[in-house]
Amino acid sequence: LYRTLADRKTTGMGAIFVAAMREWKKSFEKGAKSPLALQTRIDKAMDLALTREMERLEGRLGFLATTGSAAPFIGLFGTVIGIMTSFQAIAASKNTSLSVVAPGIAEALLATAIGLLAAIPAVIAYNKLSSDANKLGVRMEGFSDEFSAILSRQIDEKVAQKA
Repeated sequence: LYRTLADRKTTGMGAIFVAAMREWKKSFEKGAKSPLALQTRIDKAMDLALTREMERLEGRLGFLATTGSAAPFIGLFGTVIGIMTSFQAIAASKNTSLSVVAPGIAEALLATAIGLLAAIPAVIAYNKLSSDANKLGVRMEGFSDEFSAILSRQIDEKVAQKA
């Protein structure tokens, strides 16, 4: 399995597995002397692979978070400008009829709607993807711990065979 995955670009649990097995293989090729040092190196390699995978998963969530939080304010800014346009139209015409006020109010409502149309899907997507990334992170961490235990038993068996 390692030979098959080692030549491919792996992600997720595959990347953690390859990192651990690569360290295992390197250590035994160089004649690892200390079982504890070997286990520590393997654990560090898996931790590093896990960190990289989480960074990869969460790397683009910032854009969604920024869009979800900034879009309503951009819409609000457009709303303020639209209302100001209405007041300027009233002042210029000295008339408060609907035909004078309506264009500015329509502009204000459109700006609000556009801000919400950008923010709501961004927040929903961010929450979903963030939750999925956290769940996957927990699964990868569990895999890493379980695989570490398996390798630890293998190391113990190799040490026992040498004794």
